[in-house]
Amino acid sequence: MIRPARKGLQAAFVLLSAMGCLTAMPAAAGPLLDAATKAEEKAQSGDQIGAYDIMRTALGDFAATLPLTIGKGVFVADVPTAYGIYTPRADSTFKPGEKLITYVEPIGLTWKPADGGKMQTNFTVDFELMDAKGEVLAGQKTFGNFSFIGYVRNQEIFTHLTLDISGAAPGDYVLRYTLNDTGSNRNVKIDQPFKIAQK
Repeated sequence: MIRPARKGLQAAFVLLSAMGCLTAMPAAAGPLLDAATKAEEKAQSGDQIGAYDIMRTALGDFAATLPLTIGKGVFVADVPTAYGIYTPRADSTFKPGEKLITYVEPIGLTWKPADGGKMQTNFTVDFELMDAKGEVLAGQKTFGNFSFIGYVRNQEIFTHLTLDISGAAPGDYVLRYTLNDTGSNRNVKIDQPFKIAQK
């Protein structure tokens, strides 16, 4: 599985050389290109794990420069089992009393040092339930509170959020989640229009 990636990197360098860009790029090269070059050298020498570690670190460095955003936020049919492993709903129409389950992938979280040489990120989630006109019908601050601690700045972070709206009348609504990155005081919102069907 390493070989196609190496060939892809080599092809990219050949293409850049053909365009006359490779010699001009080092002065303006960014950390991703620098990391790819170092990773390629490691891979060429037979150190695939070293190459992987370089790219993983570079991805963490790059993610730290990104604005806080939601890479994926969708209603799902059941509780997801892992990052990227979920079953999206066919539509956003729910039966009366059916719970709303949302799969969320945050991007650009802040990581800070933790005990034992580890890294930690933390975020909270607020929710607002609005009608079709935008009037807030219900809400809660810190509806969810999530912490991730490990030896690497894991970028494959996900969570699921489950909301029970039993008793809500049939009609059109908007569910708004606000994700708050506690390490930076940044936040991002995701709006999910949905409908509760007639009985």
